[in-house]
Amino acid sequence: MMAFAYQAAQGGVKSAVSLGGKSATTLAVNLGMQQQVTGAITDASTGGKIAGASVKVKGTNVGVQTDADGKFAITAKVGDILEVSSIGYELKSFIINQAAGIAIPLMAISEEIEEVVVVGYGTQKKKEITSAVASVKEKDFNQGGMRNPMQLIQGKVAGLNITQSQGSNPNGGTSIQLRGMASIKGANSPLIVVDGIPGGNLDLIKQGDIESIDVLKDGSAAAIYGTRGNGGVILVTTKKGKAGTPQFDYLTYGQREFVARKPTYLSASDFRNYISKGVIDPSLDLGASVDLYEELINKDNFSHFHNFIASGGGEKSSYRASINYQKAQGIAKQNERDQFGGRFNITQTGLNDRLTFAANVAGNFNKADLLGGQTGDFEQAIQRNPTAPLYNVDGTFFETQGFNNYNPLSRLAYRQSARDQQSFSGDARLQFKVIEGLKVSAFGSYLRDTWNDREFRGTKDWNQRVNSDYLGTAYAFKRNELNWSKTFESTIDYATNFGDKHNFTALLGYSYQDFAYERFQMSNSGFTTDGYLDWNMGAGTALVNDKLPKPTMGSYKEGNKLVAFFGRVNYNYDNRYFVSGILRREGSSRFGANHKWGNFPAISAGWTLSNEEFLKDYQAINLLKLRVGYGVTGNQDIPNYKSLILLGTGGVYPQNGVYYQTFGPASNPNPDLKWEQKQELNLGVDFGLFNNRLTGALDIYSRNTTDLLLDYKAQQPGYVQSSIWYNVGKVNNKGIELQLSALAVQKQDFQWNVDFTGSYQKYKLTSLSNETFKANFLEFGGLPSPGNLGNAIRLEEGGQVGSFYGKRYAGLTDDGNWLFYKADGSKVTSDKINNDDLTYIGNGVPKFQASLSNRFAYKGFDLTIFLRGKFKFDILNTSDMFFGNKKWLPNNVLESAFTKHDKLDASPQFSDYYLENGSFVKLDNVTLGYNFKFKTPHVRNLYVYVSGRNIATITGYSGLDPEVQDTGFESGIDGRGFYPRTQSWSVGLNIGF
Repeated sequence: MMAFAYQAAQGGVKSAVSLGGKSATTLAVNLGMQQQVTGAITDASTGGKIAGASVKVKGTNVGVQTDADGKFAITAKVGDILEVSSIGYELKSFIINQAAGIAIPLMAISEEIEEVVVVGYGTQKKKEITSAVASVKEKDFNQGGMRNPMQLIQGKVAGLNITQSQGSNPNGGTSIQLRGMASIKGANSPLIVVDGIPGGNLDLIKQGDIESIDVLKDGSAAAIYGTRGNGGVILVTTKKGKAGTPQFDYLTYGQREFVARKPTYLSASDFRNYISKGVIDPSLDLGASVDLYEELINKDNFSHFHNFIASGGGEKSSYRASINYQKAQGIAKQNERDQFGGRFNITQTGLNDRLTFAANVAGNFNKADLLGGQTGDFEQAIQRNPTAPLYNVDGTFFETQGFNNYNPLSRLAYRQSARDQQSFSGDARLQFKVIEGLKVSAFGSYLRDTWNDREFRGTKDWNQRVNSDYLGTAYAFKRNELNWSKTFESTIDYATNFGDKHNFTALLGYSYQDFAYERFQMSNSGFTTDGYLDWNMGAGTALVNDKLPKPTMGSYKEGNKLVAFFGRVNYNYDNRYFVSGILRREGSSRFGANHKWGNFPAISAGWTLSNEEFLKDYQAINLLKLRVGYGVTGNQDIPNYKSLILLGTGGVYPQNGVYYQTFGPASNPNPDLKWEQKQELNLGVDFGLFNNRLTGALDIYSRNTTDLLLDYKAQQPGYVQSSIWYNVGKVNNKGIELQLSALAVQKQDFQWNVDFTGSYQKYKLTSLSNETFKANFLEFGGLPSPGNLGNAIRLEEGGQVGSFYGKRYAGLTDDGNWLFYKADGSKVTSDKINNDDLTYIGNGVPKFQASLSNRFAYKGFDLTIFLRGKFKFDILNTSDMFFGNKKWLPNNVLESAFTKHDKLDASPQFSDYYLENGSFVKLDNVTLGYNFKFKTPHVRNLYVYVSGRNIATITGYSGLDPEVQDTGFESGIDGRGFYPRTQSWSVGLNIGF
């Protein structure tokens, strides 16, 4: 209950208000005709009471604070305006219309809106962003063991497609594509920038070292990176040291993998069953019962990761050092990757806080066993006769004869294929504050990546024994490669305020980058012993034995340079109106003499409607911001020297006993060669509703890429060589992206958060020819032999990227032969189909992508359930096309050859018969963790978790995994060779002390 003591007079008075026995100070007021007003302040999201909130009568000095129960009493009159504020909550104005029982909810300030987002060459508050930018913080990363840092944000950013076509292969690659295709010959992947280094190496960053990953999605944001911004930009920010007590952190996990789905090929008993039915030749029963697939599986795989971190610092300097080790074992035998490395950064401020020095050093050393896990080995697991033994009676390996057959275990025993790689990164930044608001900085970095590839085929290898060229001797190959880049950048930053409402920032900068690549390789054969492996290349006798293949030797070096001047201006009026302008002028040595330099402008604007007076009374709308942006970016990621005429080697001729090398022009010059250019318009809206319980962003974009680079057929004579690179084509991308975050439930001990991303995309090739160079269409996706089936995908003017082009299935004849539709609709056998009858039959690029994350937290427990899906696309089931056909016998076949395709009695043909709906939804990640609440000075935090990845897949696709390669121009083709898809389970620990 509240008890009040009230004293009034016509003049100035002082009053005291007693709230539950506690005194709340009330300042001197000029009362007039007033009364006592009571009420309570609550949290709008949770309903909890807010103690210590300030309650003030607007335009006066009358003010009180709420008590422990959130209650207040103040002297005012009906019609006055109360201003209520509290730390962490938005200021709220409330008109008094009653004297007692007033309930005033305060809305917590959205951390998401106030958070800092990394943009090119700087940071901005999220509420000031006018472009399409997505930011993923560490707390939102995917959990569990990750092969690549980009897996941490897979499915977290609308429009960002991250695919691993070889599943969890520790040596497999990761394809990254943002907002679809933008180039035919140039790069389509986003530019990776690590701590300000363009082209940063992802091998150098590990779990636990990453603070945030920010994605610049549209042209108005990416234009600051000019010629490399066509595919978007991904900014990776690593953690830095902080002032305070020195701290240690240790992160670790252990992981096991299990086959998620096994192909349904005939077992030995199935094979013999069909022999007994007279379907398979009895002579093919070789007496054994073998499951080669199981023989290739590493059932004892165990991967583990460790990262130990020390950090700390004082008021003027800080440091952070980490050292890591990772052993990744694949599901396949002899398929692993060992790596160790570390990072160190230091920051120091001096000269009266005017000079700041920051430096980062990172290194990574890894060794990969590349022999196991070959997609061809698992192709053999399907097609190899299951009754064929793996070993002869004498213990040597049994090799089956037949098309494309070999014994993978023999290769694992007698071959070697490995890569040793070392990566290094170093950078330093000096920043000097000239005056308040004006800073000058200089930044330099050096990246170095070296690797050594080695292969060896021993004297017992089957290929070396049966291939008469090698005469039973061994073969060795080595290649050394070096890739390095140097960067220097200098910037001037200026920020100022004009009054309380005008905020202005400006950036001017200069950038220089130098890139180089070197390669040396050699091979030799005629090794009569395996003792040296590839470490004594001179021991090969092919140098003196003309009956052996000639040894090879080669070396190569290339380089290119980029120079740029850039600037950006941001203006913010009263946190309502925002404008940003960018201009980058960049020159590249890759392009012709007439087009060395290009300009890349951008303009974007934002309007926060929720800060306008006409929306302030709408309680359900906390944030409503409109954005529009237009930007121009480029693509210069093509091979070097394509604008120049190159000198190449020709034949060798003898003269007077001396052999002379001939030389001649190796390419056609094009002084007009220039970068591809993308113009992108983006319309967006950011919103926060219902006390920011629901926040999100909606973006609609249209991208027109012109001057697409392609190598065209050159007229001879006139040109020396038969092809020339030229800027001709145009492509259009359109799409919609939606990102939502919702606080579904918020209780004292329980919280449920939901995050959703969704995107739609569509591509169309507008032009591929001009008056000089013609290209009616391009074809991709060459199908394997036998059958000479050609290419599966065609791209032509007016068409969509990833379109399958081929025959239309019309049924089977009574004797099991193919029937296909002709252009006029009639049904004919395959021998009567010609090119005029072929048509577009499907598309392998997903039109829709979506993800849904649910995170539940109860006291110390948290549970994350993450689903991800791709929809409306086709998959060419190449495995079923070949192995699901009885004509593939005497090699083994899939069960579908005798079930789904039992009536088929003809060789494989490419048609829409083998196209399947690829849409799927994956239960991609489930993580259960517990955060221990320690009350000890020695342990700051302890978090343990168990995580499962690729738990289940809902799909109508009959192949192993519907998540096939869907970036690039060969989207939707599920090849015959494959790497097993797995479920992975990991147990992890994060401890701080």
